Amino acid sequence: MSDMNNHVRPIDVPARESKSPYDAEYNEHKREEIKRKVQGTAMKRRDRMSGNEAVALAIKQVNPDVMPAFPITPSTELPQIVSTYISNGEIDTEFIPVESEHSSMSAAIGASAAGARALTATSSAGLAFMWEELYIAASDRLPLVLCLVNRTLTGPLNINCDHSDSMGARDSGWLQVYAETNEEAYDNFIMAYRVTEHPDVMLPMMVCYDGFITSHAVMNIETLDTPSVRDFVGEYHPDNFLLNKEMPMAVGPYANSPYYMETKFSQRAGMKNAKKVILEVCEEYEKISGRKYGLIEEYRMEDAKYAIVIMGSAAGQTKDAVDKLREYGIHVGMIKVRVFRPFPGEELAEALKKCKAVAVLDRAESFSGMGGPLGSELKAAMYDAGIKIPVVNYFYGLGGRDYTVTEARDVFKDIREIVKRGAEPEQFKYVGLRDADADERPEVFEFKGPDQMDIRLSGDGVKVENV
Repeated sequence: MSDMNNHVRPIDVPARESKSPYDAEYNEHKREEIKRKVQGTAMKRRDRMSGNEAVALAIKQVNPDVMPAFPITPSTELPQIVSTYISNGEIDTEFIPVESEHSSMSAAIGASAAGARALTATSSAGLAFMWEELYIAASDRLPLVLCLVNRTLTGPLNINCDHSDSMGARDSGWLQVYAETNEEAYDNFIMAYRVTEHPDVMLPMMVCYDGFITSHAVMNIETLDTPSVRDFVGEYHPDNFLLNKEMPMAVGPYANSPYYMETKFSQRAGMKNAKKVILEVCEEYEKISGRKYGLIEEYRMEDAKYAIVIMGSAAGQTKDAVDKLREYGIHVGMIKVRVFRPFPGEELAEALKKCKAVAVLDRAESFSGMGGPLGSELKAAMYDAGIKIPVVNYFYGLGGRDYTVTEARDVFKDIREIVKRGAEPEQFKYVGLRDADADERPEVFEFKGPDQMDIRLSGDGVKVENV
């Protein structure tokens, strides 16, 4: 049985050489932050919803024109709920039942090319079945949206969460945004069309959130009133579309060597422009919702010496670990990558430049000698920025493996030990990997120097022991 309720604060906390703005002044700091927070002009309602229910509500409020879909766990609820809205006459979206995910993306492409606001939803092998069509949608510069409920790709068969599906499609030319919570998944969908339909972008977007962890878990969320959402999203009036008889056009023509590279250059320009557009849309959304978003989210990073960079729902456990270690004066922080495409390399490097060491956690294997998808791109960004600090890549949560607050603290301990030893760090460690010798490992982690303290890990709590 867990002894979480028995954990106590130490009577004597070791002295610290450097003060943290989060020590005695932290609560006051948070109160001032709340005072400064934009309240938003939209009417709000507190509710309890799963992630799938929240995104389905966002779809209902946006009221897109066409939704083809084929069910696959754990995204099945999305078309199920939306089709119920349609059957009840609550929205006038055209739902197209199809025989496969390949067909659902094909139909979404056709609808978008014809001038409709289109979307679909899928997971895992469903996304893999769309592979060919993903590249077509991006190269045709179609602003459709895909709700991707992240699930591991089969081999062996597994229905739980990791990011292998979306990371496998990271180079397809789609924008990718990831949610930590149900509320963030709801917000991300509402903002998606404003980004994709911007004339400087015109690229499709994946709205990603973690299967079961986010899609099925019920959380307290705050939703916005439908008129405010529809005013924010607006009507879609494309400049060019197949059904415009005044301007005949072809979509997806054959592009041989003299033309193909130019299409890729055009897509790169749209991806580059998307950074600025995403920030503008987030700023505008804050005015109606009171919720602030960006390309990344920095959590207690002002004086952090050690940082974890992570994506998706696991940011929550990492924040808890940061908060617990901060109670003892250990200067740690976290950065959540919200937007993976376009990759916020410059922003990440700037946020991490004062750290002594960084742990970057990937929820997908790439079997590369240079790291996972997030790890290799972050290392490249740090190198380009001339920042020479240890950046250690870890893999976690593959196939739905639990990632706990304790394991987040283990990672912080590991990168601090790397700095202390001054040795070349071992890369590509698996967090939470079953190990025959796991029960024999020492439990006591020793933090020395400016952050001196001994902590004993037990469950998801921290005890200070006289050892």
